[in-house]
Amino acid sequence: MGLLMTILFSAAAAYLGLKVGQVFEAAIPIAIIAVGVTGVLKKRDGLAQNVIIQSIGACSGVVVAGAIFTLPAIYILGLDVNFWQMFLSSVLGGVLGILFLIPFRKYFVQDMHGKYPFPEATATTQVLVSGESGGGSAKTLVIAGLIGGLYDFVVATFGAWAETISTTVMHWGQVVSDKAKIVLKLNTGAAVLGLGYIIGLKYAFIICCGSLLVWLVIIPLINLLSGGPVIDVLAPGMTHEMVAGMSPDELFRNYARQIGIGGIATAGIIGIIKSAGVIKSAVGLAVNEFKRKPGAEVAAAERTQQDLPMRTVIFGIIIALLAIFAFFAFGGVVHNVWQAVIALLIVSLIAFLFTTVAANAIAIVGTNPVSGMTIMTLIITALVLVAVGLKGNAGMVAAMVIGGVVCTALSTAGGLITDFKIGYWIGTTPRKQEAWKFVGVAVAAATVGGVMLVLNKTYGFTGEGALVAPQANAMAAVIQPMMNGGSAPWLLYGIGAVIAIALTLFKVPALAFCLGMFIPIDLNLPLLVGGAIAWFVTNRSKDAEVNRARGEKGTLIASGFIAGGALMGVVSAILKFAGVDWFLSRWNTAGATGASGAEMIAIVPFLCICAYMIFASLKKTE
Repeated sequence: MGLLMTILFSAAAAYLGLKVGQVFEAAIPIAIIAVGVTGVLKKRDGLAQNVIIQSIGACSGVVVAGAIFTLPAIYILGLDVNFWQMFLSSVLGGVLGILFLIPFRKYFVQDMHGKYPFPEATATTQVLVSGESGGGSAKTLVIAGLIGGLYDFVVATFGAWAETISTTVMHWGQVVSDKAKIVLKLNTGAAVLGLGYIIGLKYAFIICCGSLLVWLVIIPLINLLSGGPVIDVLAPGMTHEMVAGMSPDELFRNYARQIGIGGIATAGIIGIIKSAGVIKSAVGLAVNEFKRKPGAEVAAAERTQQDLPMRTVIFGIIIALLAIFAFFAFGGVVHNVWQAVIALLIVSLIAFLFTTVAANAIAIVGTNPVSGMTIMTLIITALVLVAVGLKGNAGMVAAMVIGGVVCTALSTAGGLITDFKIGYWIGTTPRKQEAWKFVGVAVAAATVGGVMLVLNKTYGFTGEGALVAPQANAMAAVIQPMMNGGSAPWLLYGIGAVIAIALTLFKVPALAFCLGMFIPIDLNLPLLVGGAIAWFVTNRSKDAEVNRARGEKGTLIASGFIAGGALMGVVSAILKFAGVDWFLSRWNTAGATGASGAEMIAIVPFLCICAYMIFASLKKTE
């Protein structure tokens, strides 16, 4: 069942991530399904098995994030990548992420118990434990999944209303966009709204602050200063006529987003510095294991603290690194053995150092800033590969595949820490979670490779109607100039670095803020709406227990929106891939009203699903 969940949610997460740039964590909906099936089968004492089911199934979201943030950039750059390159990039990165995190498990899960909130692990654990008394939570999830799935399906397949509402729908908004380059947009999807609810108001607000800084301050400033000496330093050759002919979206993609990239890279480095003590401890654990004589007695660990033997982990890391080297050297990634050695060093060092950053992010906010860390990896990779003679199209493919391995390793490590915390609270054996995780990663890697091939043929990643793939577009924007003899926009990166340092000094989560700076605003504003709903639902009563119960129900509804919307998105993609979209488009009700009319229509159903989420969460049940 865990492997079935891996296949289904890998397909769903890949579609959603490429469409809106956010990959949902599948642990909560999979846990609910596991609980529901346990109830239907009248299976007693299924709690420990349900932990394993969600642990295997959760491989879907983390492997998908590693793949879709990097590999679609190869298509965006007009190049090609085959299934085996995508599969090996994902599976080898995932295996490396599991092995690198195991030495850190005790620190994050046991030593820091009570100091990290682990929001997603908390919600998943509550679902699993409550499921022991029956599968009642599954009903709420199924209803929300149907509502969210049908809602997003009629938009993606029938075009019943616009997916995005923009201020340009009004005449004054269009004038402001053309003259001042100021525009606000909001995606109306149920899945994105659900993501906002789970993220919560605090971090949704921080993300949106980063987005608003770019769209309401930086982009208009570029417009005002274009043609002057300041902008000429930041973007040589930019003229006022060039800017006048660009839309706010083009200014964002070509210039403003680079500031966010620099901020994310710097925030990641700051995180590594803060985690220096933890890294030293993990290395010491490995060294002590090798110093111990084979026949020496070791105190038996409590069952709930039994990891895979450290010697097994270390030898596993060695085998994984050798496999990665072989993949790079003989899998068409680089040109020669020397370049493969350089690529292997990049992967091993960055993946190991940033493992703690990924785990910290998940433990504190429940979201993994892996895309920002991967962009920094790509910058380093591009500089090194160009220095050893690998550039142009071949260099871009190599950099993206290398980045895919690192991205998947960091994403898998971040997701695994959630599984470890759930197991720690419930009392499962870490060794079993770790063993099954390898199987889940392999299945997820195969699934996401196939899904990306289908989605590329169906929608594509460039041109009209293409999947937006925002992170992959950001990766392509970073790597292309560096591999074609140009230079990276270092001054823009530097501004982002200064912002990240200032945010850190003022105790503002720099990773979340800078993430908002390079994801399109229409994908960030609905997060704020979802976060506001979460705050409203959990603060209506003076009774803390009532607020907690309402918050949990809202989490079930949000998870249903996410799972239902993403799964129906995959169904829509399959229908288009099968060539029946011409038949379905006959019912396009928004087409007759034009773009403006479709946006006006979209306001009503969006408000309706917001109202449903609020009132269904507040509804009193026995």
